[in-house]
Amino acid sequence: MANRSRSKKRPAPARRPGNPQKRPTAAPARATARDWIGAARLRTLPLAVSPVLVGTGAATLGGEPLHWVIALACLAVAVCLQIGVNYANDYSDGIRGTDDVRVGPARLTGGRRAKPRTVLVVALVFFALAAFAGLAIVVRTQQWWLLLVGAVAIVAAWFYTGGKRPYGYAGLGEVVVFVFFGLVATLGTTWVQALLLPQEAWFGAVAVGFLAVAVLLANNLRDIDQDRLAGKRTLSVRIGRRATQVLFTVLVLAPFLIGAFLALVYPIAWLTLMALLAALPAILIVWTYRVPRELVIALALTSLTSLAYAAFLFWAFVA
Repeated sequence: MANRSRSKKRPAPARRPGNPQKRPTAAPARATARDWIGAARLRTLPLAVSPVLVGTGAATLGGEPLHWVIALACLAVAVCLQIGVNYANDYSDGIRGTDDVRVGPARLTGGRRAKPRTVLVVALVFFALAAFAGLAIVVRTQQWWLLLVGAVAIVAAWFYTGGKRPYGYAGLGEVVVFVFFGLVATLGTTWVQALLLPQEAWFGAVAVGFLAVAVLLANNLRDIDQDRLAGKRTLSVRIGRRATQVLFTVLVLAPFLIGAFLALVYPIAWLTLMALLAALPAILIVWTYRVPRELVIALALTSLTSLAYAAFLFWAFVA
């Protein structure tokens, strides 16, 4: 009987417990300070500064001196509200899943870089800071009815993407942005410093309101495809890409017609045309972009246009 050679059996590789298809993936990196600053969307902050500049300049037209303390308090209200609404949008869009697929910068909540509750708390802190600065203005000016205006502004900031029926998902975001970042912010700044509303303040309010809406349009045009898939019916989703491009162009150029009209009385206002150096490239990008990410540059340029325009108009009013 022949001897059979027996080869040594190799030990079977150790198996990892659990279903391989359900193994946990690597957790996303935790948010850094840079991530939190990015989530504040600093490129949109000029939209908070612009109405305060125009409103403060218009307040001097009645012979009033510059009220720097009140003006700075108005600036604090506007900036804190802007940052607060940016964090609130990050939270609300993140928990809805709207930011799961993004073209622009990653978000804290949607990118799972921070706990949703933490993002919400930060948003509420900035809303509280805005409310505190607004209360200080009311106490200083004794215009107690402005408390109601401030409360409505905070509610509008939250329900842009928050709540069960956010108006930003129904195509009404542009209307509310024009009202609050144009009319309310500019005219409110003028009123608390001068207790009057000259027609120049109204013209300026419309101009900066148009530019604020244009920034939102650039943002929504960039996100039009994923917003449509997510059921977010922004104005851009409703009217389409081409109509959004046309509306963006009109809103960016219209303030320069207003500036030219004001220049007939305030010659320095002709300098507002210098802001076209940023506005025209933004329009060109909106009409010729090939990938949505390019619209981030158009958004930033439009925001810069608003700040430059407001600075020149402020100069024209106070000179």
